[in-house]
Amino acid sequence: MRPLPQWSTVAVAPPQQVVTASLHWDGNSADVTADHTVASLNPLVIATSVDAGQRPVLEYHDRATGRLLGVLRLAQMAPVTAENASLTLYHVAAGGHRCLRWPRRSWNAWLQNRLMLKNLATNHLNTDPAAVQKLMIAYLCPRPVVLVSVGTQGRQNIFPMDLIGPLERSGFFSLALRSTNVSIPTILDERKVVLSSMPAAMKAVVYKLGAHHKHPLTDWTALPFAVRPSREFGIPAVAAALRIRELAIVHSQEIGLHTFFLCRVISDEHLVEGAQLHHTGGFHQAYRHRHGMPLTEI
Repeated sequence: MRPLPQWSTVAVAPPQQVVTASLHWDGNSADVTADHTVASLNPLVIATSVDAGQRPVLEYHDRATGRLLGVLRLAQMAPVTAENASLTLYHVAAGGHRCLRWPRRSWNAWLQNRLMLKNLATNHLNTDPAAVQKLMIAYLCPRPVVLVSVGTQGRQNIFPMDLIGPLERSGFFSLALRSTNVSIPTILDERKVVLSSMPAAMKAVVYKLGAHHKHPLTDWTALPFAVRPSREFGIPAVAAALRIRELAIVHSQEIGLHTFFLCRVISDEHLVEGAQLHHTGGFHQAYRHRHGMPLTEI
């Protein structure tokens, strides 16, 4: 048997409503569907506005059925403070999912881990298989894909990201970008970026722009789509985007192999309704197929 794909690329109307996320600690609970993001892949770290104590549990449930899909067990790290607001960082200590029945669940994980170890030298996540299994649980909430634009004279770029999201209670929006990204110095200098929420139909061109994590864009006119200046910053954004947000960066720090940015939304333009490009775990899509409610794959 072949393992399931680690990731499924799906079309979802934003904001995703198929999975809920909740934190549980000391008899308390909080809905964090719109208040938790991935702050680093290696080590795997979750950020949230909720202080849930030392060792909370993050649960993911199917919204339609209420079924528990997966669990991440967290360990509190040092908090992050910016603009008089505090965020909590949690290292992911353990996790598991219920999307596949036993024994297929264990067998699929073993097959995936074996394949990852075989291809460790080319593993773009630069992390061990056990951590990738936990990351797939974090992606039970389908993660939206955007194109990030940065632009100053002679230092422009545009590249895809999905380690993004709101931290609702604090009002922050976060980005976690690999510290080797060629545009990190520009972002740190300029303290502003523009996000274009990408239609699912533009998957191919979005993935092609992944090369710009290492190689900057030389000319906006070289892009295979039209751009338009963002409302306040004047940074080129995707004209066909579903939504364009301008973010001002108020805090940044390195966490493992990533740079974690906290931002404030300066402007938010909802341009058109439609399905956005999202990523979710392959075993999540398998679960949805089994229950007759698959997400639209693209």
